[in-house]
Amino acid sequence: MARQLRAFAVTVLALAALGVPAGLVWSALSPRPPYRITEGTASVLADPATQTLIAADGWFATVTGGLGLACGALAWFLSRRQQLAVLLGLCGGSVLASFVTLWTGTTFTLGVIAVEASAEPGVTFVAGPLALTADGVLVSWPLLAVGLFGLLEGMHGYRESPLRAPYGIGSHPPAADPYRIGEPPPRGD
Repeated sequence: MARQLRAFAVTVLALAALGVPAGLVWSALSPRPPYRITEGTASVLADPATQTLIAADGWFATVTGGLGLACGALAWFLSRRQQLAVLLGLCGGSVLASFVTLWTGTTFTLGVIAVEASAEPGVTFVAGPLALTADGVLVSWPLLAVGLFGLLEGMHGYRESPLRAPYGIGSHPPAADPYRIGEPPPRGD
């Protein structure tokens, strides 16, 4: 029981710690949406149809999805004895890591933050904060990590299964059909 608990805790803590560099990478890769600041007014989105809002979601899904695949494969290869504890830790830790990635990426600003100056006097364009517009990308890390872990375990289990053999281990092929081709089988009246 202590080994399973330790495997669970190590998995959760390792993935949560991995969320910090993932957030910094997301912050460095994602473009910032431009906001327009005029004299005496609050900042507004300069171009409501900007693709930078969607690009931030895409970069988040790419960074966390890639880490999810890497973590799922690594967890499967390293967890031959405490698979259930590592799988539960992988699930919980990757959910926690997604939120740590979101917090780190929105708190620390890396990458390009300069925005071109406007030709209009009194109007300034600034880079806006990094945020997610689609909250569904938060599940890309846990979904891909647990999914790959399950796929690898299923392939490994099938490879070692006695059901993989056409007739099972030690059995013989079935006897030939007693009915001739074209003749219907007798009815059980």
